[in-house]
Amino acid sequence: MSEHRDSADSTGTPAEAFWDGSTVRRRHRRAVGQFALCVFVLVPWTVYLALALPGRFEARYWPMVWVGFDVMLLVSLAGAGIAVWLRRQALVPLSCVAATLLVCDAWFDVSLSLGRGDVWGSIASAVLVELPLAFLLVMRARRVLKISARLAWQRLGLAGEPPPLHKLPLFVALASSDNVQPHAPGTENP
Repeated sequence: MSEHRDSADSTGTPAEAFWDGSTVRRRHRRAVGQFALCVFVLVPWTVYLALALPGRFEARYWPMVWVGFDVMLLVSLAGAGIAVWLRRQALVPLSCVAATLLVCDAWFDVSLSLGRGDVWGSIASAVLVELPLAFLLVMRARRVLKISARLAWQRLGLAGEPPPLHKLPLFVALASSDNVQPHAPGTENP
């Protein structure tokens, strides 16, 4: 099966039909509303937990929790590795998931070992292994996104270099040339 596909889906409908202006605006409003709702609910929930959780808690299934967490980390790292091997864009979300799990692992290892003898081992593991690996995974995902954006920019015939990722529209092909300003080479933010 060829990796190249034309702009029509399997029903023969042109891709542009799915991206009319009103559909894009409606989906955008819905996504913004969903994220706003999540933040709105999470703030009071976090305050509640800070006030209500006990200072000490004994977990019944402690080994299962940590082994399950490490299995999720292993699957995300293996998935990112396979995506690199197969040269697939799935590298981006899988790397971000793995990086997030590594940061969480470092946080829980250090914070749960505070006041105990193994705190220094946890800190060393976080500083020397987990956080640097998370950083490398995020940088690899960022690099793939930048290369993909540059290729899309060139294929659309847009002049100059694409803007930095934090200024790049979500869908470059949908942005009008008035909304997408070329970025001067050599002035890109890291």
